[in-house]
Amino acid sequence: MLRLARMYVSSRAVAEEVVQEAWLGILQGLDRFEGRSSLRTWMYRILVNIAKTRGQREGRSVPFSALAGDDQAEPVVADSWFRGSDDDSPGHWSSLPNDWRGIPEDRLLARETTRVIGETLSSLPAMQAEVIRLRDVMGWSAEEVRNALDLSETNQRVLLHRARSKVRRAVDGYLEGAETT
Repeated sequence: MLRLARMYVSSRAVAEEVVQEAWLGILQGLDRFEGRSSLRTWMYRILVNIAKTRGQREGRSVPFSALAGDDQAEPVVADSWFRGSDDDSPGHWSSLPNDWRGIPEDRLLARETTRVIGETLSSLPAMQAEVIRLRDVMGWSAEEVRNALDLSETNQRVLLHRARSKVRRAVDGYLEGAETT
């Protein structure tokens, strides 16, 4: 919750206050929870609403383009990674990630691989990082992520695709280097 609140406010201290305020709101409003969404989604929406309000009150406004990062000028991945328009499945991945079977299992499970993934996640723009964490690390459904972060279906899908592409590129690059060592 703290990481999500931090996306909307200027400091960790303010984010901690937002989380505390959200917990108070959750506890006070629990009897009014109608079950139209999951409890988790409802809780995160309360947090996001409080964080947005607090961020606006602080005078901090970030345009959406700033959250997307500097990757707008260049494609996230090469066009060759996707099937062409003349294919049966245009736009789908043209290849799977590198075959990891030839790499000893201890390399795959090594801290280095986890470190590469963690560093890549840390370097992602805030919204991409949060979407991939919620979807792939915490196992949330697309609908839960959209509701919690107040995203459109298309925006959530684009953010997740960009994040996954960057993580795949980093892991592929690391594992290609691992094969030669």
